[in-house]
Amino acid sequence: MKNIKIRPYIPEKLEIEEITPNHIRLHAYPFEPGYAITIAHPVRRLLLSSTVGYAPIAIKIDGVKHEFDSVRGVTEDVAPFIVNIKNLKFKVKDEFQGQDKLELEYEFSGPMELIGEHLNSDKVAIIDGDSHLANINNDAKIKFSLVIQKGLGYVPSEAIREEIGGEYIPLDAFFTPVRKAVYSIENVLHESNPNFEKIIFEVETNGQVDPMDAFKEAVGIMHSQMSVFGAELSDIPTSNGRLNDDSPELKVLLSSVEILNLEHRPSNCLQKSNIKYIGELVLMNESDLKNIKNLGKRSFDEIATKLREVGYEIGADLPHELANTLNKRLAKLKGQN
Repeated sequence: MKNIKIRPYIPEKLEIEEITPNHIRLHAYPFEPGYAITIAHPVRRLLLSSTVGYAPIAIKIDGVKHEFDSVRGVTEDVAPFIVNIKNLKFKVKDEFQGQDKLELEYEFSGPMELIGEHLNSDKVAIIDGDSHLANINNDAKIKFSLVIQKGLGYVPSEAIREEIGGEYIPLDAFFTPVRKAVYSIENVLHESNPNFEKIIFEVETNGQVDPMDAFKEAVGIMHSQMSVFGAELSDIPTSNGRLNDDSPELKVLLSSVEILNLEHRPSNCLQKSNIKYIGELVLMNESDLKNIKNLGKRSFDEIATKLREVGYEIGADLPHELANTLNKRLAKLKGQN
């Protein structure tokens, strides 16, 4: 009866090849014929449009009122100086990753060539440190403040103007840290069938984020977007009158906590407590979660926020049948590990 299927084959093989620290190639297979494009295209779109990055959104320069001004003793006018600043790639250091916005203060005196690495600080590192910013002449100085913001995609300066103070000059913000996200699909032999498919993804970032983290984030976003259907579809009876183990809601609840893209501290706390699945968090009440060793308020709040993004609250009141099925599946999964 091998020619008659009752459900699609679920791919099991994932191979990751690191080309450079910011460039990876992933091989995922075997997919049913036609399934590879269905999965690959939305993941690519999400990589390019929904990966979070940091960018300068505003600058304030002492003695400068607008972007067509100049600074005494600085060779470049303000406009080209701003362009050079906009092109920099800022990597926010781990201890400040939880902040959506950072304000940085700088002051430099000449004679010197101001380059990207001079803007390194305790909060940020400049990826393209050799980039030229300005030439400062003898007996001249420049003092400026930058606002670095976390965001998605591209936001023009006109939209940013109303978000900042009047003394700041708004900048076009290019947040996307993914430089390249492409895929190809090849046929692969599986169980004597040569028509199964393999997806080969290539992901390259500008160094702000790890390419594997960016890929996981894209997959996590796809999970969370699909979860909107879970509540409605889970109410539809299956052919045997029981909850379907492949229901979208159950799939989300049985997903790894890694798709939440938690920061290192909460992720480490969950790992040490052997909490591996989203469903485990949903079934816990607030006091149980707060009592996890070394899990502070900030980490608790982050977990709660990430769970809401995939459609759940800590200690959610799940339907009885779903809760029972979830507990059984979790016990089976934990028993296998």
